[in-house]
Amino acid sequence: MMKPVVQVYTDYISPYAFVANKPLFALEESHGVKLDWRPYSLRIADYLGSVEERSPHYWRKVRYCYMDARRYANKQGLVLKGPRKIYNSYLSSVGMLFAQRHGFFRPYHDLVFEKFWKHELDVENIDEMAALIAGVGGDAEAYKAYAQGPAREEHDRIIDEAEAQGVFGVPTMMLDGELFWGGDRIDLLIERLEERSKAGPAPTSDAAAE
Repeated sequence: MMKPVVQVYTDYISPYAFVANKPLFALEESHGVKLDWRPYSLRIADYLGSVEERSPHYWRKVRYCYMDARRYANKQGLVLKGPRKIYNSYLSSVGMLFAQRHGFFRPYHDLVFEKFWKHELDVENIDEMAALIAGVGGDAEAYKAYAQGPAREEHDRIIDEAEAQGVFGVPTMMLDGELFWGGDRIDLLIERLEERSKAGPAPTSDAAAE
């Protein structure tokens, strides 16, 4: 029987995506799912405007969100330091695609999250990203050529397709077309997986016609 596929949209610069990472991978063991990881690069300035335009209410919310995410990180033994600025995550997102294509996704994925949130990686610096890729067995120059060339079209297409399906933030999980946004919705995703398992596979067209 084929494993259920859960599409996961994530972004390395999101604290909530970071703290949802381990619980999502745990689903592969606990519920026998296949995770289909996809980048969804947050375009923070596009929907929040410039830093100067943001209200005191916004900054109170930001401080709370990082404090809240840090609580989840601490429970997992993770280090989560507040970011020094608003980052553009394009290079890390296309690094995910490159790592998937060349067979070192998981070490790349975990290391980018870990190093970014420890302030040990600038995801906007292509040389730092290339060095990280080389460190997990990838071809640094091939990555640079990809990131500075065909990756842009592929990256933008994935995000356009995600938004056409209703994705607006990370982490977002999708099962059978149903969206679950946020790590605190993983329990609801588990409920759907268990309901799906009890229901069994959908009937084939021939069986349905009988």
